[in-house]
Amino acid sequence: MTGQQKKWLIRALIILVLGVLGVVVWQKFLRHDNDEGLVSGNGRIEAVEIDVAAKIAGRIKEILVREGEFVTAGQVVARMDTDTLEAQFREAVAQRQQAQSSVVTAQSQLAQRESEKSAALALLAQREADLDKARKHAKRSSVLVGNGAIAQQDADDDRAQLRSAEAVVNAVRAQIAASEATIITARSQIAGAQSAVGAAKANTERIQADIRDSALKAPRDGRVQYKVAQLGEVVGAGGRVLSLVDLSDVYMTFFLPTAAAGKVALGSEVRLVLDAAPQYVIPAKASFIADVAQFTPKTVETTSEREKLMFRIRAQIPVELLKKHITQVKTGLPGVAWVRLDATKPWPARLQIKLPQ
Repeated sequence: MTGQQKKWLIRALIILVLGVLGVVVWQKFLRHDNDEGLVSGNGRIEAVEIDVAAKIAGRIKEILVREGEFVTAGQVVARMDTDTLEAQFREAVAQRQQAQSSVVTAQSQLAQRESEKSAALALLAQREADLDKARKHAKRSSVLVGNGAIAQQDADDDRAQLRSAEAVVNAVRAQIAASEATIITARSQIAGAQSAVGAAKANTERIQADIRDSALKAPRDGRVQYKVAQLGEVVGAGGRVLSLVDLSDVYMTFFLPTAAAGKVALGSEVRLVLDAAPQYVIPAKASFIADVAQFTPKTVETTSEREKLMFRIRAQIPVELLKKHITQVKTGLPGVAWVRLDATKPWPARLQIKLPQ
């Protein structure tokens, strides 16, 4: 190695040492002064993920959106093949019509049985009148035969007519009882046919609901993250087709040690600085603080060990801000979340809110 090369090597080592010393000095003194009352944690931008899935098993007929595309709540994003469901619907409609015809038939039978009963009641009234007449005639004949006014044969004939009239009345009454039994049966048949109509109607409505649900809709406004299944694939009931992210529910999850996490309250102000855009400072609020440590040593016995406990905190970005910059919202971006432990102290200038225009 020449003398000149040695000089350059010595100079490089000096510069490196000075740089390291400068970083240490900045971290121990300058940074401490500027960040007094602040704590920070590394995190990543996340959003609520939503799966668009098939309600019943079937083949994917259409996928109407592309990955990265924005969708609105209620927008049809995919369609399932409905040929089988439509065939089932036609069958259910035919069964419903058949059940309705059964109701009409049962009602006609009921009307017929009620007419038969009415006719039997009229006949009973007539036969009871004949019986009353025969009873009176037989009573007179009994008196007359005792007086010798008529022959015994005539009295016997009158008693025979009385017994015949009684038999006729009993037969008509039995006919009326049979008519009442058939009426009860006819009414039961009507109730059964009406129940069949109700079941057939419910079946058609269920199939119609399945057909409607075959048009897969976005449950919320969001962005298509990726396709889980492809056109023409067969998916099972509940099978995912698309994955969306709800860009109105975006947050950063980060971790703080026990001492710092214990001073953070729900609703505390948070400032987010993303690695991809360090020139911006995004406002947020602490919306969740875990009540159980995420990283816990196997045994926690000393103060130094307890300081290793880390608690998960979620910083929620305001919905109004997200909607205003909806096209710029991206998930997965890493960054730093800053928390102000003392709400009475102002944020330093470098953490004042700065948003894109």
